[in-house]
Amino acid sequence: MADNSSVFIDIDRVLAEKAKGKYIPGFIRNYLKRIVHQDELNEFLREHGSEVGLPFLNSTLEFLDAHLVVNGEENLPESGPFTFVSNHPLGGQDGLALGKVLGEHYDGRIKYLVNDLLMNVKGLAPFFIPINKTGKQSRDFPRLVEAGFQSSDHIIMFPAGLCSRKQNGVIKDLEWKKTFISKSVEYQRDVVPMHFEGRNSEFFYRLANWSKALGIKFNIAMLYLADEMFKNRHKTFTITIGKPIPWQTFDKSRTPAQWAEYVKDIVYNLNTNA
Repeated sequence: MADNSSVFIDIDRVLAEKAKGKYIPGFIRNYLKRIVHQDELNEFLREHGSEVGLPFLNSTLEFLDAHLVVNGEENLPESGPFTFVSNHPLGGQDGLALGKVLGEHYDGRIKYLVNDLLMNVKGLAPFFIPINKTGKQSRDFPRLVEAGFQSSDHIIMFPAGLCSRKQNGVIKDLEWKKTFISKSVEYQRDVVPMHFEGRNSEFFYRLANWSKALGIKFNIAMLYLADEMFKNRHKTFTITIGKPIPWQTFDKSRTPAQWAEYVKDIVYNLNTNA
């Protein structure tokens, strides 16, 4: 078996790099290892770390024992390329599942716009256009986005950026960013709305709301996404695909931000119509 140690998750190494010599108590190290499921994920990577693209994506979904029900598959257009947009309830299985459904339908010609944290998942890196708000890659980001939309690949986006939050008892995405509207119009890509049915734990939503209330800028909830992914093992998820929206729809009668909210409403209505 090939040596895949470079892709292993190593909390001790990460803390050594980030803490810059500061002492981190052992109980904190052990807690972080537990919530990111270091041992389980490293065992999976030892077995599948050499896989790339769709094979790795499929192995990951099998490892998570995720079962998919797809409604509206007849709405997937055969020409293109297109921009696929979805709500983002989980932060793990949702992205993997959309990649599987669309990647298999379009022979792997897909690209995600994702947070660059996921670029550490080497097996899926060929599908990713990374988003990094700091450092050199921030300067490269506009070029990477342009290249993605100029290509013949289908773009998969979660326009909210963050996964869904619970507000006033309702689990829903925060504001959708307008990038998918402006770029789809610029490159004449029709937009295909998709809805993913799922939710994280009450603990996750409380933590996210507490962090916001306390004014903590760091996204603490993100640290728990691996744990949430494991909590969502052995579940069945429903994906509903809507009809393509012609790019000409997004005219000057509304701002790009207003059109983004318009498409967001369509996505959530897919769930009620399923």
